[in-house]
Amino acid sequence: MISDTMPMKRVGCSEIKRLVKQSEILLETDEKWPEPTRESKQELEIRLGKKVKKLNTLKMASVVETKFTDDPEGLKVYYYFLQNLRALVFSLISLHFKVKPVQR
Repeated sequence: MISDTMPMKRVGCSEIKRLVKQSEILLETDEKWPEPTRESKQELEIRLGKKVKKLNTLKMASVVETKFTDDPEGLKVYYYFLQNLRALVFSLISLHFKVKPVQR
């Protein structure tokens, strides 16, 4: 399990909050999603204010896998939210290493 933390500025936090609210991931439930196994599981925990949402399912390699479940729309929301979050995090990491300090 990868569990990591990092300090962020308010701008980064507000962008992640915007992603959470825009995706409506907090409205989803994992009751009808495929149960995670010991070898293949994906967990997401979101804490927004006093709200805490935990979602668990199998790892998904592509959005096609969502079609064959009892809740394909909910899993699509989850899948695309994770893709957007990954893209944001990788962009921030990439930007961190590209920015050169100002010479004085």
